[in-house]
Amino acid sequence: MNLFTTIFVLSLAVSIIIQWFLVQRHIKHITSHREEVPDAFNGKIPIEAHHKAADYTQAKVKTGLTELIISSVFLLLWTLAGGLQLLDSWLRSFGLSDIWTGVSLILCVFAIMSILDLPISIYRTFKLEQSFGFNKMTSKIFIVDLLKNSAVGLCIGTPILLFVLWIMENSGSYWWLYVWATWLGFSLIMMWAYPAFIAPIFNKFRPLDNEELRIRIEKLLIRNGFKSQGIFVMDGSTRSSHGNAYFTGLGANKRIVFFDTLIEELSYDQIEAVLAHELGHFKCNHIRKRISILGTIFLVGLALLGWLINEPWFYNGLGVEEASTYMALILFLLASPAFTFFLQPLFSFISRQHEFEADDFAASQAQAENLIAALVSLYRENANTLTPDPLYSSFHDSHPPAPIRIAHLMNEST
Repeated sequence: MNLFTTIFVLSLAVSIIIQWFLVQRHIKHITSHREEVPDAFNGKIPIEAHHKAADYTQAKVKTGLTELIISSVFLLLWTLAGGLQLLDSWLRSFGLSDIWTGVSLILCVFAIMSILDLPISIYRTFKLEQSFGFNKMTSKIFIVDLLKNSAVGLCIGTPILLFVLWIMENSGSYWWLYVWATWLGFSLIMMWAYPAFIAPIFNKFRPLDNEELRIRIEKLLIRNGFKSQGIFVMDGSTRSSHGNAYFTGLGANKRIVFFDTLIEELSYDQIEAVLAHELGHFKCNHIRKRISILGTIFLVGLALLGWLINEPWFYNGLGVEEASTYMALILFLLASPAFTFFLQPLFSFISRQHEFEADDFAASQAQAENLIAALVSLYRENANTLTPDPLYSSFHDSHPPAPIRIAHLMNEST
């Protein structure tokens, strides 16, 4: 066992211990506040809905912790137990080129991981979500979605992998810079293409046919100089009763999408306020900021891989005997979350600040009271806990805790 093996195992163990500790705190905090609705929500969320949110949240985090432990075991099997080395030796016996061997290995790894993840995915959908009344997905839809995801992933992933491995093999010591540029270009293309060409493969989208609501939304967009390809309603109710709304796309392909469940739940004033919040993310340049942050992290990561790829201890420390370009890539993809986990509180903090800014923008475009009413309704219908543990929330939550967010909006309304 070399030094890097020790660092990797320790980092993985510490990340599991921290997450276990945070989950236990979270469960204890929710349980201790289960019997009383927070003051800010008295008269708005009944005690039965508060109980449901507490139970649902605890079930989710327990399932997530189980999933973390299982995935960590699989990670050790792939690396230190020799799973990648065994698969590599078998694929090399076919006499393919290094690039095609690499593509085959990486696709096989992700295919096997998807198969191994199926039981927990089935449990989440047909046991956890079903028991709390959220799942609307049938077995047929689940299987069809799985096949569609696999086909889309294969069609898009194979040529990208081929191109990336070709760059790594043929672009000299600065290959990582070219791979980064490829990733950035591909990400932007996917942001542009997703709403028009990929999302319709999985869901049905229809233009918003409510004339009064459509006019209100168009006035909001015109007032803020925002142009979109259209306002659409998605058949979210075919899979879940959770409601949501979002902007998607890039350039001329931007779309506004409402889940049909949200349209049914909220009033026109509340829908306009939710949309103003989503619009705030664009007006505050959050999309560009997030792309810049991710781009910087990815660039640093690829530069690090550019150094590790020539270090024998990197391969040996993760259970691989024979170094190769594609093996360096898959090892980096598998092992890096054990180290980047410790950056999660920073990312969560940035995301929560963006949510506050988007709320402020929404309060300036629509009445803050309408956004508060919409959020309370969504918290109730989606069974979001009103009493998360502060430390757990600061580590994991991309949105501010419900009481803090509502208090912030109430300040905006005064």
